Amino acid sequence: MIDPVIARGIKLLGLDVDGVLTDNAVYVGSVKGERVEFKRFDIQDGLGMAMLRDSDIAIAWVSGRESEATRLRGRELKIPDVIEVDSAAKLPAVEALLAKRGITWDQLAFVGDDIADVPILRRCGLPIAVANAVQEVKDLSAYVTETPGGNGAVREVIEAVLKARGSWTESVSHYLKTRGDDAA
Repeated sequence: MIDPVIARGIKLLGLDVDGVLTDNAVYVGSVKGERVEFKRFDIQDGLGMAMLRDSDIAIAWVSGRESEATRLRGRELKIPDVIEVDSAAKLPAVEALLAKRGITWDQLAFVGDDIADVPILRRCGLPIAVANAVQEVKDLSAYVTETPGGNGAVREVIEAVLKARGSWTESVSHYLKTRGDDAA
């Protein structure tokens, strides 16, 4: 369970990509001599992010590698900050993002799964691990999802944060109303 006091202070949800938004698989092949890469993203995670966008919590994706598949899905979901660092050194990129947005480390919730996420998880206000995270990540986390990454773990996190803030029901109603459900 997420502490309601901490949840109310969150201004940014940072998400690792591979292993959190995806199931950690990367499909690489060639089509007409051109390299292609595919990743599997969970649709319920996407709906959760659409709901979170309507709250006062911003979303950023932070990946340790460059991928057109990641950028494409980020554009589809209207994620304003899709950060890709090819060295997997995510900390400087997150520090720059926080400074740009005027957000403190305490106001950051971050979801990770592997060693590259440790420096961020050590500093953020709400460190979160997906169920299939390595033990080092789980040991640092205030919340560990029941769901593995790429299979709805991000949606679980969003629900848990909004429920801890007491705004889940309102978020569901708002989401339904903005999509034409006047009964919500």
